[in-house]
Formats: sequence, C-alpha cells, structure tokens
Amino acid sequence: MTTAALTTILPADQRRLRGRASLGQSVRNTLTMAYRGLVKIRRTPEQLVDVTIQPIVFTLMFAYIFGGAIAGDVQTYLPALIPGILVQTVITGSVVTGTQLREDMDKGVFDRFRSLPIARIAPLSGALLADTVRYTIATTMTFVVGFLMGYRPGGGIGNVVTAGLLVIACSWAISWIFAFFGVIARTASSVQGISMLVLFPLTFLSNAFVPADTLPGWLQWFANINPVSHLITAVRELANQGVIGADLWLSLLGAAVIVAVFAPLTVRAYMRKA
Repeated sequence: MTTAALTTILPADQRRLRGRASLGQSVRNTLTMAYRGLVKIRRTPEQLVDVTIQPIVFTLMFAYIFGGAIAGDVQTYLPALIPGILVQTVITGSVVTGTQLREDMDKGVFDRFRSLPIARIAPLSGALLADTVRYTIATTMTFVVGFLMGYRPGGGIGNVVTAGLLVIACSWAISWIFAFFGVIARTASSVQGISMLVLFPLTFLSNAFVPADTLPGWLQWFANINPVSHLITAVRELANQGVIGADLWLSLLGAAVIVAVFAPLTVRAYMRKA
C-alpha cells in the first residue's frame, strides 16, 4: 500500500495524535527505524568504509611512520596508539548520524514518515540507535587490528570490553551534536563540513598520537583540557592497566552534559520539522 493511500485511510484524529504515542509504541517504532538503518547499511555496505577501512589504514600508517620516532619501536607504541585510533575513529564516525539525517530530510523521507501512524520521534531515535552498531564495528576492528599487530592489553578482556563500551557511549552522546547540525543545516555537505571542522582539532590536538608533554606549551595546555584527551586516557588506563581513573568519570560526566544539552535541542528542532 502506498504512503498516499495510508494517509487517506488514516483517520484525521489519529493523524493528529500520532505524535502522542505511548512509551511502548515509541520503543517499538524506534526499534523498527533502527532496523531500517541496518538494512540501509546492508544494501550499501560502502557506508561502513569509515569504520572498517579507516582503523586499518590509520593504525598501520601511524604505527609504522611514528612508532620508531615516538616510542622507539612499533610494539612499544601500540599501547598508546590503539586507544587513540579507537577514539578518533569512533568519534569521527558519529558525524554520519547528522549527514544521513539531513539526507533523509532532503529526500523527503521524513515527509513520508509524517503520514504514517508512528511516533514522531521514532525516525530520529531509530537513526541514533542504529549508529551504535557502526561504533561497535569500529571498536571491534580497531582492537582486532591492534591484536594482529602485536598489541596485548594488560588490563584483560573484561577491561577492554569496558573501554570499548565507554567509547561507544561517549560517541553516542556526541552524535546528538551532529544530529542537531543535521536538523538545522541546509545540506548534508554543510553538516559534514562543520562537523569535521570541529572534530579535526579536537582529535589531532590531543594526546591521541603523541604524549601531551612533548607539545609546545600553549598546545600542551589545550591538549590537557581537551575532552578527547580525557577519553583517550580513560581508555588507555582501562585497557592497558585495568584502572578506573578520574578521566573515566570526567568522560562520562561530559557525555551526560552533552546529552542533557543537545538531546532537548535536537528533539525540539526535529519536532518543528517532523
């Protein structure tokens, strides 16, 4: 049955009230929309290039170019590099949330959703949920590549999994920022441009690839207060030492603040257009 037909047979009162769906219906609709996102990935697997190929290329490139200069050899460099590559890859992958959201809105997909008896928030929440699968793939790929290169995290498998979950949770929180950009921006390319303009300084001007104390004084100051540096340090402590330090709690606090600020902004902006 076509969308137009659904709109015709759907009672007017039900169409007006579809945004007031119950919590159970909202959850079911969110899961359905998340499945839609996964089906899109299956049909266009090139969407996974940034979370599959990028970790491999970046790990090999940084390890063999900078490993000897920074740590003396590649094996010594891996415990510092793998957490840095992991955080950079997963956070960068969260930009896709905003770009795909904008593309769907530009193509009229959300106009078609508007005519269906589903929770209005479902297309947004479903997209955010589906992207956690991308983050999981990126996390797994990064640790697997590191292991194949000789990385042996001293914290044990349990702490490695915890470190991965921490990165996924923080990246999901950051994806709310890019989802907000996706809703308010005019084009998908502008979302990507703005997002990368924000992310590149944060990821590269951090302790991801070099110790912060080797940087010039002014840059060292920025790297030390950079929230990405705190997340990387938390992952290193967990994976390499099995230690839960202050940086982990700072990272979780930062993620909570981002969600508290950008989730309402994103939902409000989205509801005005949905």
